[in-house]
Amino acid sequence: MEKIEKQLFNLQDIKYRDFQIKLFPGLELDNMIGVRTPELRKLAKKLVKENNYQEFLEELPHKYFDENQLHGFIISELKDYKECINYLNKFLPYIDNWATCDQTSPKIFKQNHKELMVEINKWLKSTHTYTIRFAIGMLMQHFLDEDFKEDYLSIVANIKSDEYYVNMMIAWYFATSLAKQYASTIPYLENNILDKWTHNKTIQKARESYRISPEQKEYLKSLKI
Repeated sequence: MEKIEKQLFNLQDIKYRDFQIKLFPGLELDNMIGVRTPELRKLAKKLVKENNYQEFLEELPHKYFDENQLHGFIISELKDYKECINYLNKFLPYIDNWATCDQTSPKIFKQNHKELMVEINKWLKSTHTYTIRFAIGMLMQHFLDEDFKEDYLSIVANIKSDEYYVNMMIAWYFATSLAKQYASTIPYLENNILDKWTHNKTIQKARESYRISPEQKEYLKSLKI
């Protein structure tokens, strides 16, 4: 742990830290080292390649934001699905910000969609903001293409939360779904199934997307509440 912490401080960029801290309300300056994301990803790959990550992944909670980022990046590099899920389930309750949540994205999930869907259903039942956000993010990344089912739209639409970071992810999910599965998704806006804030945020994000046609954007604009 001390060795990894020392490596992180050797990669510290004070100006980057001072810029980054502004993106995370509530996070104290003393809890951010200031390591740039490419450096964290490079270190994660190195630790996995050297098989020198297990002790670090067991050491929770971490003090620094950068340690959480590194933790998520290491999990994302693991090649054994069961090991990946084991470490991920231990880590999810400690995720306390959108960046660590959204940037933790295990590569091995692409090869294990059936098993992943079982885990997603468990995560969606959580009361932890970022576990729910992570589950929606995984549905968005892995189940809007060849493994898409219309039932998944209903699952996300039925999530009711007062948490900004959950509702923002729901809007992001539906905006992406409009780009990939327009015909199945548009009825959720036409019939006002989402709450007003999420409905309008979905339209905003979809209209900002280059994957939505000009004609679709104009129609979406007419659906704003």
